[in-house]
Amino acid sequence: MTVDNSAEAQLELPPQSSLGTAAARKLATTTKSAPQMQEITSRWLLRMLPWVEAQGGTYRVNRRLGYTVGDGCIEFVQDGAAVRVVPRELGELALLRGFEDVEVLTALADRCVQRDFRAGEVLAERGSRAEQINLIAHGRISQVSVGKYGDEAAVAVLADGGQFGENALLDPDARWDCTATAETAGTLLTLSRADFSAVLSAAPGLQAHLEEFSSLSRRRQNRHGEAEIAMSAGHTGEAELPGAFVDYELRPREYELSVAQTVLRVHTRVTDLYNGPMNQTDEQLRLTIEALRERQEHELINNREFGLLHNVDYKQRVQTHSGAPTPEDLDELLCRRRGTKFFLAHPTMIAAIGRGLNAYGLYPDPVDLDGQQVAAWRGVPILPCDKIPISKEHTSSILAMRTGEDNQGVIGLRQTGLPEEYEPGLSVRFMGIGEQAIISYLVTTYFSAAVLVPNALGMLENVPIARSHG
Repeated sequence: MTVDNSAEAQLELPPQSSLGTAAARKLATTTKSAPQMQEITSRWLLRMLPWVEAQGGTYRVNRRLGYTVGDGCIEFVQDGAAVRVVPRELGELALLRGFEDVEVLTALADRCVQRDFRAGEVLAERGSRAEQINLIAHGRISQVSVGKYGDEAAVAVLADGGQFGENALLDPDARWDCTATAETAGTLLTLSRADFSAVLSAAPGLQAHLEEFSSLSRRRQNRHGEAEIAMSAGHTGEAELPGAFVDYELRPREYELSVAQTVLRVHTRVTDLYNGPMNQTDEQLRLTIEALRERQEHELINNREFGLLHNVDYKQRVQTHSGAPTPEDLDELLCRRRGTKFFLAHPTMIAAIGRGLNAYGLYPDPVDLDGQQVAAWRGVPILPCDKIPISKEHTSSILAMRTGEDNQGVIGLRQTGLPEEYEPGLSVRFMGIGEQAIISYLVTTYFSAAVLVPNALGMLENVPIARSHG
């Protein structure tokens, strides 16, 4: 076999004349970053909430006595295409609030008739006779009336769990005061006045309950449903002044502090041999606390007991009028309360808000918040929070809130001065060293949130976030 000496010559590498970088690195000291963590977010909610001390682990919200009843969200159960109302959920209606006879409620639920509707269908015509109550199991319905000058005026947008026509159950002369039109296809259940009367005639307990309800509704109330304080103004001479007192709720809501905990474990060999240049325990603790704070914000948003999404009063829940968020939707959310401190929305929702405003030719200026430029609407910051969920239908919600005890707003609750407190409201307690030479630390934080008055917190819900292809 013939060897090509010229080819071998071409493959030969030149002799090395200095120390290579790969070998040199064996003697070099590397520059290290602190441990990084992708889960860390801006956590604007924790930063913006005013934190109030909850001594004894409980915070009681005392309010004026109010007579506003019902107006809740009604739940349904579905069996294939068939839908029925949960009997106890009828107690969310104003005239049945507090009535607990399950047998009677079941009789009323059994008389509800299912009706499927299509988009664009008129479900109630303004001025026509109202013969039944309509319970919305699924779908979105808009209500319009006539404005001052005869033009069409939007009144409300109702969605899953809503209802309209409750006054028709007791008033034989009731008429629809709005025209209700289906914006989407959906399903509702109807309970006619005749069926309600048939159950009422055989239920003495329900009759007594309605008499009590009527007496409550005759008491004077202010526009927020609170018992009115009698007073006189603009009088002259020696007019007799009315007496007054401010009554309070007899069973005010109490918020107990929730807890988030974990046990941090570090082997003594690690802390003995590998504690430089960075302290292993400190770095482990830092990342553990970051994860705990992320969980804390998640609970403040989503917890079914005290989470903000589940504690928005039904009168403070707003539906979009045309799908994607518009300036009108944001304005309606703003006008429900005084002194809105900030909006809170998923980052994807903030992008959808930007597209909605841009479609109107609006490019609002950002505002400075703690040295950062953030998006805003009418000067109110729109802050990101990825803890607000996005549904399978690609819809989400926008929260708006007023904050602070002095403003009767939303507040965070915590207790400081804990044993071995590491940060305000967070403690790190040494639990000992186990037989496997592992050091354990109990990391704990106690927290909750409270809404002092219902209009402190509002929500624009069921907002589509998908990009339009139109």
